[in-house]
Amino acid sequence: MQQYNKPMLKEDSLKDKVIVVTGGGSGLGKAMTTYFLELGAKVVITSRNLEKLKNTAKELEEKTGGEVLPLQCDVRNYDEVEAMLAATIKKFGKADGLLNNAAGNFISPTERLSANAFDTIIDIVLKGTKNCTLAFGKHWIKIKQEKATVLNIVTTYAWTGSAYVVPSATAKAGVLAMTRSLAVEWAKYGMRFNAIAPGPFPTKGAWDRLLPGNLKDEFDMKKKIPLRRVGEHQELANLAAYLMSDFSAYINGEVITIDGGEWLQGAGEFNMLQKIPEQMWDMLEMMIRSKKSK
Repeated sequence: MQQYNKPMLKEDSLKDKVIVVTGGGSGLGKAMTTYFLELGAKVVITSRNLEKLKNTAKELEEKTGGEVLPLQCDVRNYDEVEAMLAATIKKFGKADGLLNNAAGNFISPTERLSANAFDTIIDIVLKGTKNCTLAFGKHWIKIKQEKATVLNIVTTYAWTGSAYVVPSATAKAGVLAMTRSLAVEWAKYGMRFNAIAPGPFPTKGAWDRLLPGNLKDEFDMKKKIPLRRVGEHQELANLAAYLMSDFSAYINGEVITIDGGEWLQGAGEFNMLQKIPEQMWDMLEMMIRSKKSK
């Protein structure tokens, strides 16, 4: 019986923690928020769409019995981030964790992108993560908070690069460098920094925008993944909750890939040989042996 779509941690693993999730109103942010609440955390969700956040907060409070504070915040604007942090402190008295999940992407030939389109992605992903990290980090240092955790959502093409998503790859590479750099520099202040690089975890909104119509069938993600399946939201939520919890207290500066082996399949020079049928391997083996015997 499969267990990977079941909750992993024991009850109350995040009890009394206050966690801020940017982009927490929908998709994977919502999935992670849900599990944080189920584990006893109080969660602040932020995005630019307050109406959507309020609906999500109401839905998740009813579902989990937890407490959610929806706050409108454009992470590109440092003043709004500081106001969001102040509202969190006012409501809950503290913040223990920050999940930088807000993102944007364009799948497009780079020459088709305007400079403004490129900037939009850099501003949300890299500048937004920097704004939140700087605001929260300075606050934690100022009040001498004993421990705090920052978790960033990156992607495997942060280190491999990828065509057709150049602004996102550029921004995520910066976030990964920031994660590893601050894991060393700010550890002395009791902060841990880690990142998750998810593979395909389909969310209706994002995938419908990125691959409209029957393009989703043309580009079947399962074919690119050695495990021949896409991720379940609970799997990502389990990993995020673990990295936010005290169980991962010795993990710092790490990026954990959860993609079923997708990026490694693309990276290996001879991985395409898996398409060779069994009979052809038999023929190749016979040809090699016949050459050796001459």
